[in-house]
Amino acid sequence: MSYLFEPQLVPALSIRGLEQRFPVHRIYCVGRNFAEHAREMGSEIDRGTPVFFCKPADAIVASGGRIPYPPGTSDLHHEVELVVALDKDAPAGRLGVDDADALIFGYSVGLDLTRRDLQARAKSKGLPWDTAKAFDASAPVAELLDKEAFGALATKQLWLDVNGERRQQAPLSDMVWDVPAILVELSALYRLRAGDLIFMGTPAGVAALQTGDRFRAGLDDLITLEGEIVA
Repeated sequence: MSYLFEPQLVPALSIRGLEQRFPVHRIYCVGRNFAEHAREMGSEIDRGTPVFFCKPADAIVASGGRIPYPPGTSDLHHEVELVVALDKDAPAGRLGVDDADALIFGYSVGLDLTRRDLQARAKSKGLPWDTAKAFDASAPVAELLDKEAFGALATKQLWLDVNGERRQQAPLSDMVWDVPAILVELSALYRLRAGDLIFMGTPAGVAALQTGDRFRAGLDDLITLEGEIVA
């Protein structure tokens, strides 16, 4: 087989302790998974129906990356999130809760960067959020760490500092839907595949990023993501 032009390389993340890299298939994101964040955005939680949206796989940026301030916005926001990485395909049909853990390779921490002004405009007109969420370099992600290194997720603290000041912090126990529940709900809509990443939603404290800002995010002291917003 030949191609009209050279295809792009598969986006991939580094894995702590391994030379192998994790090839990214799709990025699914969960909206309104922390009640306090939903309230700060003027929404209430519908505990029966998670909100999902997607980002392109090539939106990932490795830790330490320089992230260009995106075009089309004057209100770029940070949203720090637990990231779940799958290394197995789900069986066809709706996944059982007891089967969800077997799909998970490990976890990381990421930022769901958001063009907030575009999102607000879309919301006001009942339109999709794609332009607000699915843009270039909108998904910085740290290296992956095998799930066995994490232990009980609910006890872990998710946090984000910008220019050395704490902006966001919450325990993962504050998530409305935990990881197995989200995988079950996603499996009712999509065929989950090895290489999928799931951004699990953000706690309260989202705010604007400016050119020159440096961010540092983590999950306890297990894993850290760093980067800089540049012109």
